[in-house]
Amino acid sequence: MSSIKQHVGTFAKKFVPSHRFLRTQESTIDRIHVIQTALDVQSIKVLNWNIAKKNYDKTWLQDFFNILEEYQPDLIFLQEFRLDVDADKVAELINMSWNFAPNFIDAHHQTYAGIFTAAKISPLKKRAIITKHYEPIIKTPKVSLMTEYPLSHHKDSLLTINSHLINFVNITKFKTQLHELEIALSTHQGPIIFAGDFNTWSRKRALLLYKVATRLGLMPVAFAPHQSNKIKRFLLSPPLDYIFYRGLNEQKTSAKVLEHINSSDHKPLLAEFSYINN
Repeated sequence: MSSIKQHVGTFAKKFVPSHRFLRTQESTIDRIHVIQTALDVQSIKVLNWNIAKKNYDKTWLQDFFNILEEYQPDLIFLQEFRLDVDADKVAELINMSWNFAPNFIDAHHQTYAGIFTAAKISPLKKRAIITKHYEPIIKTPKVSLMTEYPLSHHKDSLLTINSHLINFVNITKFKTQLHELEIALSTHQGPIIFAGDFNTWSRKRALLLYKVATRLGLMPVAFAPHQSNKIKRFLLSPPLDYIFYRGLNEQKTSAKVLEHINSSDHKPLLAEFSYINN
């Protein structure tokens, strides 16, 4: 994996200034499989999880490996993922193609935080979408990562966006990010998965998210009520984490919130889909 380490090193030299926290350009760090295949349209298993930067923690690692072994997801969407300059550790973490889009770089610790998307196949396209606005205190933006995958025996492709929506800002800035993501999704004619931590801790934020989803023809994955209550919230707020989809059949018996997992303050969300061929 020396090429990955070289890529990260080049990335750091290009983008790390003398001050500590830095907004990155729209760029990704990637590990791509050589063999190109396609997603099995009969079963597309998805894991969505805000891991609270715990991916170098032993407890989180054990939880993650157990999830991979038991549920074998085809697509993995992680938010608040850390990447050290030694990216070989990530390569050892997961034997899948992956794309990482940082929303900021900590120049002091030489670590990157952002969105991590992994898949059993390589993406046809990828694109990082960075917010125009910054969160306060450390003044960093939020990032979403758009990836597109081929579907077995079909001309259509699956578009995915792994998102972490902006927090601690007024509703106008939140709406601006949603609008940018809506534009990115609106040009795709095929199936879509829109997942992440949407920071919908108020009903106004949740309503804006659902309006965008409705305009795009997206539906949220339906979890059983007792499991839905375990999704991350603030007091009596709406959930923060969602998996939206369009043009896919949700296998409802496979939608799960892994409420026994405590290595992050967010619970992992699992869902399984099959492709609707209209």
